Amino acid sequence: MNLFDRNGRRQGFTLIELLVVIAIIGVLIALLLPAVQSAREAARRSQCTNNLKQLGLALANYESANQSYPLGGNNGPGGPTTYDNRYWGAWSAQTMLLPYLEQTQVYNAINFNYLGRSDGNGERGNYTGIMTRINTLLCPSSTPPRAIWNIDETLGMNRRPFAGNNYFASAGSSIMWIGWPNDIPNGLFANGGIPFSSRDVTDGTSNTVAFGEFRTGDFDDSKNSIQDIVGIQWNASAFPNMPNRNMDRPPGNMPGPGNVGAAALLADLQTAATSWTNQQGNYGTNGQRSWNGRMWHVGMYGHALGNLLVPPNSKYPYVQYWDTNSDWDSAGICGLTSYHPGGANACFADGSVKFLKSTLAYQVLWGIGSRSGGEVVSADQY
Repeated sequence: MNLFDRNGRRQGFTLIELLVVIAIIGVLIALLLPAVQSAREAARRSQCTNNLKQLGLALANYESANQSYPLGGNNGPGGPTTYDNRYWGAWSAQTMLLPYLEQTQVYNAINFNYLGRSDGNGERGNYTGIMTRINTLLCPSSTPPRAIWNIDETLGMNRRPFAGNNYFASAGSSIMWIGWPNDIPNGLFANGGIPFSSRDVTDGTSNTVAFGEFRTGDFDDSKNSIQDIVGIQWNASAFPNMPNRNMDRPPGNMPGPGNVGAAALLADLQTAATSWTNQQGNYGTNGQRSWNGRMWHVGMYGHALGNLLVPPNSKYPYVQYWDTNSDWDSAGICGLTSYHPGGANACFADGSVKFLKSTLAYQVLWGIGSRSGGEVVSADQY
């Protein structure tokens, strides 16, 4: 091959020149790739914000039609539930909002004569509705559940991936989600009890969180991840500072070790989570520990309810108490998490959506969690 033209000038590239060009292209790609990824994440975060705005609008329209917000857990759309209802099967606030999210067809596919969970034939009969993935309830930065739910375990039928949910209705800065006659959660949503309305939000709808986002579980018990739920046994002898079985009041009323307040108790919870994980070997032994956010239709922590106890993306954002190792959706910490760098989105009761930073102070977070605590919180604090 002749590498020179008629005038004696060399044609083509030398190997060194080719390598230089490749190196330059590699540098350009390295510079552009983070920008592209950042742009994509910005688009996903924008869509997440829009999803929460849709939830806020649906909440306002629901209140306009029903003169109250939906309960965080409902036995049916006919009215408020009572103290002795079966809370573990209650329908979520998100379920009640379906007609206001342009999901009337899904809503109509549900038979509310049955519980939302653990109701045998009724659960199987509601399969079409409850297993429908609602895009408005899924953050595009999070991965939808990939695990399969075998509703009819006897016959091995109705196998389908969980619907998934990234947005919880807030029970406030409360460790318990049940609307008992005493110690009612201080947020907008409780499972059972009396439904609240904007009239009850004396702190101001622009200062009170209605919905927050959390990651769906990774459905992998072989590793520890931020999405996984850590179980702490009530009154565990190894952890004497754990509260007793009926400790369900908001953090402001919860005694910490030495009566130093709620922040110390929450810190103790997360310390105990580390100890329980490392020493007791109970982390991940329950296959449901990594199933957070698996479904939108059940009004319990870990499903469609959550709280504002620890800042977004804390080390252990899900720490829950249990009586047996099969209990994973009971009282505890069920907080804000996301794949958005630096924090998580939250929808306030006035319909506005704000990005809450991971550096948020505990007291500020609790303040925007309660509906009528009288806390003075300014927007520049979060």
